[in-house]
Amino acid sequence: MPHSPDNIAPVLYSFRRCPYAMRARLMIYISCLKVELRDILLKDKPAAMTSASPKATVPVLVLEDGKVLDESLDIMLWAAGKNDPQSLFPDDPQFQARILNLIQENDGPFKSSLDRYKYHVRFPEKSREAHRQDGEVFLSKLEEQLQKHSFLLADAATLADLAIFPFIRQFANSDRDWFDHADYPYLQKWLNGWLSSNAYLHIMKKRPIWQPDSPSCYLPELQPVQDN
Repeated sequence: MPHSPDNIAPVLYSFRRCPYAMRARLMIYISCLKVELRDILLKDKPAAMTSASPKATVPVLVLEDGKVLDESLDIMLWAAGKNDPQSLFPDDPQFQARILNLIQENDGPFKSSLDRYKYHVRFPEKSREAHRQDGEVFLSKLEEQLQKHSFLLADAATLADLAIFPFIRQFANSDRDWFDHADYPYLQKWLNGWLSSNAYLHIMKKRPIWQPDSPSCYLPELQPVQDN
């Protein structure tokens, strides 16, 4: 059934465990924006999503005017531009550049090392431990940053924390026993803070897989508790 004008909201296609989709949901939630959430299965992508974004990767955000954002960072920046109650992306060009540069490092070299570590059987040119050591270059950098302040770039969270956290979670979960005993006490504390946060627990709730006849499900327009 089509929405009435009063109920029109952006539509977000998402996959619960995808780190790119996780960070988009986190920013939307913290921005207190009403978005229709459509959880999908990557092995059974709905036609409505692939029609909106032929590249067929999550997340995909379809705005009210039909514009499509299909890069997670673009979705995060859109949400911050609409409402940024925690000043996660403050209006300071130099600080914004630092935020984006750290995210770029995460999304580039670190993500490449993460994939090779997590799926090491596909990359036999190095041992699993060697791929992990490649990723530790970034872990060590974050550990050093977190010795200076409570979050990655300041004593308050920024867009960088939200954007990077899901990938550190994935790296840690690739061998949780190793990560928990590695010499990254500040990074471990930071990660555990996000894992126990209201924002993370809310966006990771299991919801029914979306079907064309499913009732609408929204990320709520509630002010989340800042608790980490």
